[in-house]
Amino acid sequence: MFSGSGGFRFYKRLAMVVAVFSAIGAPVRAQESLPQRDPDAFVNQQRAVDERLRGEFESQLGDAAGSAFDWGGWYSLHFFVFDDGVKSSRTLRRHDLRLWGRLALDNGAHTFYARTRHSLIDFNAGDAYDRNEDDIEGPNLERGIYRFDLGKSREAGGERPLDYNLVASAGRDLVSLGTGITLATPLDHVSLAITHEDFELTAIAGKTVGSNQDFDLSRTAKRLRRSFLGGELRFTGFEKHRPFVYALWQRDRNREHRYQPFRKFRYDSFYLGLGSTGELIDRLFYAAEFVYQGGHSHNSRWFLRSSDIEAWAIRSQFEYLFPGEKKARASVEYLFGSGDSDRSNSPTNTIGGNHRDFEDNSFIAMGYRDTGLVLAPRYANLHTWRVGGSYHPLPNDDRFSRLELGTDWYLFYKHHHPGAISDPTSDVKAGYVGWEMDYFANWRVAPDLALTARFGAFFPGRSYSDRTTRTSLLIGMTWSF
Repeated sequence: MFSGSGGFRFYKRLAMVVAVFSAIGAPVRAQESLPQRDPDAFVNQQRAVDERLRGEFESQLGDAAGSAFDWGGWYSLHFFVFDDGVKSSRTLRRHDLRLWGRLALDNGAHTFYARTRHSLIDFNAGDAYDRNEDDIEGPNLERGIYRFDLGKSREAGGERPLDYNLVASAGRDLVSLGTGITLATPLDHVSLAITHEDFELTAIAGKTVGSNQDFDLSRTAKRLRRSFLGGELRFTGFEKHRPFVYALWQRDRNREHRYQPFRKFRYDSFYLGLGSTGELIDRLFYAAEFVYQGGHSHNSRWFLRSSDIEAWAIRSQFEYLFPGEKKARASVEYLFGSGDSDRSNSPTNTIGGNHRDFEDNSFIAMGYRDTGLVLAPRYANLHTWRVGGSYHPLPNDDRFSRLELGTDWYLFYKHHHPGAISDPTSDVKAGYVGWEMDYFANWRVAPDLALTARFGAFFPGRSYSDRTTRTSLLIGMTWSF
């Protein structure tokens, strides 16, 4: 037995010895424990493919008269050739078959919706990240939701409408808060939305879809387990503005597949956000959001004590819609996620992450913004500026009236020069990351057939030792039935 000051000194020295060995062995264990997973850029690129079709997906949940059952599906093929800075050319063919069904009862008071996805991921030989060049995914339940609308239920029953409405949902669906920089991801959840006079209150409780990928790529957990609890309040009393505030708590429930001594991975966080969307003047729309992140994380080389999370993020966007048949638009956007100079290897991972102090300033969330086709980084430790526009060049031509051409240009700069960004090939402690230009064409050839093409080129800056230009080409086709 140890007691008094001597026992305290013994435990203090023991902790110091363990910490030293933990620090010495960290690089070796990091190399051994890091699983083969898709990098952030590849995940974001594939998310951008799905986001292009999200408007059509959401239209399936529109209003219905009486009782109705609808069903249908999509087959899409996307051909992707890209340079990720590690290999100069990777080639991917992605086949997706989606089948959906929708049942609406009592004029939409009760809505049941389900969508499955069956995918074939086909890389050229040697191009896959996990050495699995031909991978069949699914069939997976991509969406499965039940929705109850109290107002429509009373209307269908011939009852007098109330001065408030309630919409309850349960199942798997995309959940978003604010403008989406904190949370914009599918969750297995329940939600309750109440509208009364000039206010809309939404409460959610849910958990991540297990097959999705975690932001911490250094973990060995095979299933993603994070739980969420939060709420958002919007004010609708203004004619052209929708201000909002929200709070979100996230808890880490992941279970490591392989035990790693002297290592803790737990990452618990909370978010407080505020912002607004709306129209400043005629045809000039905006979106603005600020979010503060707190909570607790663990250092890369110290497992006995947790770090305090002190991070934040900002998004502001302006978009002008020009009058006329060509549907021209122009937009400018600024996106920022705070970083940490101590995170010299990764802005999101535990291994290779924060290690010098016990304050973690890297903004880590489960939101989404399109940050380009080529670099496609997370917005942790990054300033991102984007300007872009699009138009329909031949609005009166029968064949090409639904052809859209556009471009987006990006500029990237680090928040903390010594800190890492999500692209591991950025290996120089310099602030200027680089710039990117993307061009795209979307063509609705027929009501059931759509084509898309997107080309991007990223020009690395001083934060890269290899400044070779990277290019990506995406060509896709979607047939609906």
